[in-house]
Amino acid sequence: MFCGMNTENPNIRPRIRQLDDAAANRIAAGEVVERPASAIKELVENAIDAEARRIEIAYADGGKTLMRVSDDGYGIPADELELALSRHATSKIDGSDLLNIHTFGFRGEALPSMGAVGRLSITSRAQGSDAAAVISVNGGRLEPVRPAALSKGTVVELRDLFHATPARLKFLRSDRAEATAIIGVVKRLAMAEPHIGFTLRDVSGGGAGRVVFQVDPQNGDLFDALHGRLAKILGNDFAANSLQIDAEREGISLTGFASLPTYSRGSAVAQYMFVNGRPVKDKVFYGAIRAAYSDFLHRDRHPALALFLECAPALVDVNVHPAKSEVRFRDPGQARGLIVSALRHALAEAGHRASTTVADATLGAFRPENRPVAPVYQMQPRPSGVSLQRAYEAQQPAFQETAPAYSGRVEPVQPEPVAADQPLGAARAQIHENYIIAQTPDGMVIVDQHAAHERLVYEKLKTQMAENGVAAQALLIPEIVELPPERHAQILEAAPELARLGLVLEDFGGSAICVRETPAILGQVNAGAMIRDVCDELADMDQTQTLKDRIEAILSRVACHGSIRSGRIMRAEEMNALLREMEATPHSGQCNHGRPTYVELKLSDIERLFGRT
Repeated sequence: MFCGMNTENPNIRPRIRQLDDAAANRIAAGEVVERPASAIKELVENAIDAEARRIEIAYADGGKTLMRVSDDGYGIPADELELALSRHATSKIDGSDLLNIHTFGFRGEALPSMGAVGRLSITSRAQGSDAAAVISVNGGRLEPVRPAALSKGTVVELRDLFHATPARLKFLRSDRAEATAIIGVVKRLAMAEPHIGFTLRDVSGGGAGRVVFQVDPQNGDLFDALHGRLAKILGNDFAANSLQIDAEREGISLTGFASLPTYSRGSAVAQYMFVNGRPVKDKVFYGAIRAAYSDFLHRDRHPALALFLECAPALVDVNVHPAKSEVRFRDPGQARGLIVSALRHALAEAGHRASTTVADATLGAFRPENRPVAPVYQMQPRPSGVSLQRAYEAQQPAFQETAPAYSGRVEPVQPEPVAADQPLGAARAQIHENYIIAQTPDGMVIVDQHAAHERLVYEKLKTQMAENGVAAQALLIPEIVELPPERHAQILEAAPELARLGLVLEDFGGSAICVRETPAILGQVNAGAMIRDVCDELADMDQTQTLKDRIEAILSRVACHGSIRSGRIMRAEEMNALLREMEATPHSGQCNHGRPTYVELKLSDIERLFGRT
């Protein structure tokens, strides 16, 4: 039955009537004040708009019984306090242009909405005023303005949230959950305002309470202040393993910090995005971040970052959600393109850099245990004049996987000087037939030879692809590969695209294909294994991926088949050639899945292992 019908007499239409202010405010409160954290957000944004330099927030019982926000901003004159509690009254806009919004709160609904569902008081002293004043409202009932004691700024106090609408209390979560939401809101606002100090207290037990979050105003320019603030909120590890983002395009600027791929998370919880200072959740942002890191992280890993996009207010609509947590761009493609290009440029500038947290994990993994020790293969001096090309030819899988690639007895290593301009140092040994030990000017690095070379091959394949397509080599004897029927059809459909990648194949009847050419850079490969990997990648692809992303995903699979295998012994010149190529290749600090290709231990780290420091 239609819910608006009169149930007693269905022939009588309900009359249209004007709701009173109390009902209108309670309806608005349902949109603006969803939970205590929503009220805190509105009040803190008002304090920021008032140009406060320090903001103190207090709450009790998860904000259900008390929320208080104090600031040292320019305050509200006594003769405007009553007006501040009426609907659609604001100092933020004049109503003539709803697209040119430069402030946070501008609807004029937050304060009257809070007063409609709780006990609200506002104490304020305007700049230049001789005295302060206070006004209170209880369940929508306004009390007269009275004199009060306050040195400067504004204190807004909201008690007994939803006491006027008790049914709403049933939808609130536990005190701890609501407190967690408040902390999250305050931290996000503090990220966007590094020059403002924030203090958050839990006063549930009475008195001064317990400080649960505090940051002082940061000094310095924007990036120094932001970096310091993010270190306080996201941690020193993030600050040490993040890249500065600074880009601008067609009137839109993007600043902030984004983590190295090797500093990633299992979910996107550490991704914070802001538009004109507002914390937002936007599909354009999330999609752009995934695209920018798609070449460096597995699908189930996510970078940590804090990005701040600034643009003319007319280019973005911040009024599409009552809580202003969503935005709509006039040109979403322009914003997305800027984010993708800025992040990829920063990642390329990082070169072979890997996260410092890898070293910490390495130190933690060292434990004195009685384990069988695998042989350490000392190296002969590197012959002069060995080219990178020769080294790479020697790295192809034509060598036996478990036998040394050279003959003769092992000679003692003649120490090679460690040049200061070689960040990854000089190779000293290979252990467990997979890890290269190199000495650097101030420590050592341990390189995963398979992971490192896989990234190098991948980057070479991408470069070839971007220039003229991947060079192919014809197989002396074409290889026939049997596939499941569904995979057979799928790979034949992708055959023209694969041909540009140096992988030429054709139908061989039934569910078999014939592989005629493979990428030349891979040398001798197991074509059957590579085809099956490519089939897996095609089956696993997201249909929304761009052509470029699909190509790079396939190239990543292909690169694995041309890389140095774990278990193969390398010569001195091969190891050093690998190190030099890593230094010259962007993104070589992580493999194609975002794992580190090497770890670095400073001499001070090593000395810690032996109790020397």
